[in-house]
Amino acid sequence: MPPVPTRSSKSAGASRRAEYAAATRRAIHEAARELFSAQGYFATTVDDIAAAARVAPATVYAVGGGKQGLLKAIIEARTTAPDVAETHARIAAATDAAELLRFIVNATRIRFEHSRDLMRVVADTAPHDAGAAQALRTAQASLRDGLTRTARRLAELGALRPGADAEEAAETLWFYLNNNAYFTLTDDNGWSLEKAERWLRDSLHHALLNGVNTTPRPPVISGPR
Repeated sequence: MPPVPTRSSKSAGASRRAEYAAATRRAIHEAARELFSAQGYFATTVDDIAAAARVAPATVYAVGGGKQGLLKAIIEARTTAPDVAETHARIAAATDAAELLRFIVNATRIRFEHSRDLMRVVADTAPHDAGAAQALRTAQASLRDGLTRTARRLAELGALRPGADAEEAAETLWFYLNNNAYFTLTDDNGWSLEKAERWLRDSLHHALLNGVNTTPRPPVISGPR
């Protein structure tokens, strides 16, 4: 008589299946992201993604629901990553306005650096594809949320220049720190990300802060310009 599965053996089997499913999902998402970034959304097929992830095309559909579903999942995963909550916590705990500006500019620079190729594809595709347009709105909403939190904290600290309020500060932060601003500075102007970050930080300091508890640190001018 074959052995009767125990509760522990069933649990172990379920755990292995869950781990395999998670690994498969990660492989598909990574393949989709790399292919979308390298050859564009429309040029990438489900078969391409399946081949890169070493799974059957049916598995790609089952996991992501096709290209639109995958793009949505990739963007949503980025906007709900643990570092997003950590960023929000840092904003809420900030007590120095200049330091908060330095932090949020650096955070947006890192975000852009990690996702610039994919977000270029999403932005270019959005006017022609409803799924990409929704993915772009999701990414923008996440960034706006962080910038709005920053603006409100600056207002709470009494750091905004005379006449400015949290709403105007949020709009100013968006103007300087959205992806299009980074694309203009790096792609169009040919600036390094380090130079772009310095310029954005200094520009926002002068645009938003009133000089109280906002003394900027000396700029770091080493590295590529």
